[in-house]
Amino acid sequence: MRNSDADVDVVVIGAGQAGLSGAYHLTRAGLDHVVLDHAPRPGGAWQFRWPSLTYGKVHGMHALPGMELTGADPLRPSSEVIGEYFAAYEDRFGLRVRRPVDVSAVREGDGGRLRVETSAGVWSARALINATGTWDRPFWPRYPGQETFRGRQLHTAQYPGPREFAGARVIVVGGGTSAVQHLLEIAEVAAETTWVTRRPPVFRDGGFGEAEGRAAVALVEERVRRGLPPQSVVSVTGLPLNEAVRAGLASGVLDRRPVFDRITATGAVWADGSRVDADVILWATGFRAAVDHLAPLRLREPGGGIRVEGTRAVRDERIHLVGYGPSASTIGANRAGGAAVREICRLLNRERAAAPVS
Repeated sequence: MRNSDADVDVVVIGAGQAGLSGAYHLTRAGLDHVVLDHAPRPGGAWQFRWPSLTYGKVHGMHALPGMELTGADPLRPSSEVIGEYFAAYEDRFGLRVRRPVDVSAVREGDGGRLRVETSAGVWSARALINATGTWDRPFWPRYPGQETFRGRQLHTAQYPGPREFAGARVIVVGGGTSAVQHLLEIAEVAAETTWVTRRPPVFRDGGFGEAEGRAAVALVEERVRRGLPPQSVVSVTGLPLNEAVRAGLASGVLDRRPVFDRITATGAVWADGSRVDADVILWATGFRAAVDHLAPLRLREPGGGIRVEGTRAVRDERIHLVGYGPSASTIGANRAGGAAVREICRLLNRERAAAPVS
């Protein structure tokens, strides 16, 4: 790679909703940038979603800036609909995404620049937009006896759809939207399902307007300001009580049990001695932010998270995290992309003003 190719104003890591939003605003601002994405094709993490997650079941997909997603068939898989939409968006706005490119580390470079080390070479940048999301870091909790289980264990990230669970006894662990969707699908073909959560699920009845959205985002944002690992916005909004969920509650599919005490070779055992036999344990236990490549910059706080003001990392104003914490929703990611670019423009203008005149 020639140096002229490798030196840019901004590197964007990730070409999902947040990364494409950032790239759109960088292009409009006239900043030299490159977008690096490890996925094989357009679509961000959506391209890896299970086939039975149709577009009509998607929880709050918001259009990218400058181009609406219209006329999508609600019965088509969301991976296809959104993958095609992202591909058309990249083409329309000339967002030349380099893929597949894996970013291994971001380090301090020469002359106050950032050194971005990747499978396709090294880039040098004055600022960085990190839009890597969470899909690459599925969270697997650990329980006593887990390694002895003779059945199948898999995570939402590996969920293939309900067909593979036909006739099986399935324990679904997790209290989020994905767990509920999995249960409602699997219950139609499985011999038996059991739902396990650490806390009682909270179902949200009625509308969810702008005021409720702002309140939910504020709760997530407060954790990020304190340097704690972010929670998803969905985790503080509750589970939407739609017709399918009401039917699941009425049928008993969504009767929840507290988390088990330990796992055995054939299932799970609770502290009171009760047990459930199972062929499969499906961990719908969420994801963590994929930010390990930023470790050399020492951005983490003692609480384990990266403290962020807006989108800017408090410990390094060159680093902006979009799709992180309060901007993890699709509408939040759009807004964060624009906000990050505005701050980066101010930073670069300040640097230019301070540079000695030759």
